[in-house]
Amino acid sequence: MLALIAPGQGSQTPGMLLPWIADPSKAELLRQWSDAIDLDLLHLGTTADADEIRDTANAQPLIVAAGLLSAGALDLEGKFSYVAGHSVGEITAAALAGVITELDALRLVRVRGLEMAKAAAASPSGMSAVLGGDREVVLAAIADAGLVAANDNGGGQIVAAGDLDALANLAPEGARVRALQVAGAFHTHFMSPAVEAFSNFASTITTSDPAVGVQSNRDGQVLNSGSEILTRIVSQVANPVRWDLCMSTMQTTGVTQALEVAPAGTLVGLLKRAAEGIEGFAFKSPDDLAAANQFVSSKG
Repeated sequence: MLALIAPGQGSQTPGMLLPWIADPSKAELLRQWSDAIDLDLLHLGTTADADEIRDTANAQPLIVAAGLLSAGALDLEGKFSYVAGHSVGEITAAALAGVITELDALRLVRVRGLEMAKAAAASPSGMSAVLGGDREVVLAAIADAGLVAANDNGGGQIVAAGDLDALANLAPEGARVRALQVAGAFHTHFMSPAVEAFSNFASTITTSDPAVGVQSNRDGQVLNSGSEILTRIVSQVANPVRWDLCMSTMQTTGVTQALEVAPAGTLVGLLKRAAEGIEGFAFKSPDDLAAANQFVSSKG
């Protein structure tokens, strides 16, 4: 059984859309998306530098566009049973499941990125990855420091978020702490100012019930209601990502293979460490297309 998975913020790299737009039809599609959301995705995905695409308002639409372009190159009809996305990847996943159109996915993520960037600028904060250590010890240290476990990613990786001074002093026993180059404490109360505006815009989007099961970042639950999926995508902006529970759900629902759409690599790495029995494939560029289609067609 096959799942499609979509990565979140931090997976972007300079020039990452160059291989995809060698196909003139995909370049034209990207131009149409750019015009629709008033953001030059062609520039961001080809010539923009690392600092420009690190900006939340730019990174989020760029990542969703890459995921949709890559998925659109595959022969997927009737070949996958579940989708899941990490953080902003939930918008990509919703489009892949037929809950929203591709254009509405780009419109949604444009608003999401802008509002989260505003919230981050209003209240300085940050995030740090905590690698290794005993899970309960790490969670206790994060809570004791007044921080939030904003991403529980499984595989020995938990991301703490909150006050910058508290992050600088975080040192759970047996773990390594690495500051992340992000603009704010995403998926915490620091993002609460973004939720209302995002929710208001989301209310204008038409949803359909998904063609496949959609796993939620909130608790890993498989959802089959388009309206509930969109409601959860909105609330998730200010609530922790439980990717560990999404991976557990994949295992319990019988998923044996997972293909990560572009910009791929991060989630397949987590699956390898934390989800025994699930074979992963990172679909990084058009060079991987033949192998990716073979992977999709050979699903167990």
